[in-house]
Amino acid sequence: MPRLTVVVPAHNEVAVLEAFHARLGRVLEELPLDGRVLYVDDGSTDATWRLIEELLARDPRVGAIKLSRNFGKEAALTAGLDHVDADAVVVIDADLQDPPELIPSLVEQWHAGFDVVYATRTARAGETGFKRLTAAMFYRGMERLSDTPIPRDTGDFRLLSRRALDALRQLRERQRFMKGLFAWIGYRQTAVHYLRESRQAGSTKWNYWRLLQLAMEGVTSFSTAPLRLATWVGLLSSLVAFLYGLWVFGKAALHGDPVQGYPSLMVAILFLGGVQLLALGVIGEYLGRNYAESKQRPLYFIEEQRSHRAK
Repeated sequence: MPRLTVVVPAHNEVAVLEAFHARLGRVLEELPLDGRVLYVDDGSTDATWRLIEELLARDPRVGAIKLSRNFGKEAALTAGLDHVDADAVVVIDADLQDPPELIPSLVEQWHAGFDVVYATRTARAGETGFKRLTAAMFYRGMERLSDTPIPRDTGDFRLLSRRALDALRQLRERQRFMKGLFAWIGYRQTAVHYLRESRQAGSTKWNYWRLLQLAMEGVTSFSTAPLRLATWVGLLSSLVAFLYGLWVFGKAALHGDPVQGYPSLMVAILFLGGVQLLALGVIGEYLGRNYAESKQRPLYFIEEQRSHRAK
């Protein structure tokens, strides 16, 4: 029987994890597969790990990994994928915004021959208009900036075949933007559309600052467009400054120029200074990521690991 493992990264999800596991368990029972689940505790500070231990004790399908600290969702997801031994793997969050009941549709497309089946949101319930707007802007911006096509309105919820999983494991970069890495490996990919629900319990760990950081990771990991933009802005500002200089010279030659022009001088200085600082900031972002990659630190450390029990 084909084996399917569901990888679930969790950080302080004690309020919703029991309900999530109940729904996921019903889905796995109905699938004609050897279904398992692997929870990855990403350094939770609440009772998440104790609850996972309870699930381990009563459900032989459950395996678990506890990281030594909070490494972030991308690293926790990587840890889970590194320790999966199955014919296919599904990645899903524990907050029930992504319904486990969609997994059979993902499996159906996998059986149809697709290696990556991603879940695309048709609507986002329980989110503010501002968050929906910024998310739409981000995905459409990435679509234009990245050399790798990244699906719109698509999170980490997806299914990977064994060969897609093996390919993903070879990508060991430290600055990880998983949505881009899923797309970068290629193979046959397709979408399954769904309505994203509101969080069932607990609170989101993704504030606007963390979302902005994730967006910067995505842009700098999969596009050099900001560097090219800095170059073109620099060239344009130089051209404007040169034309302005010709205008000042011509004005002084034809009409004379007493001690005037202080405001225009300050405007020119501030404009060019701002452009230079912007360009340095963009270069600094890429340089910082190269520095992090050069240190070659491990992506995560495991404090404790529990295997699935024999059925």
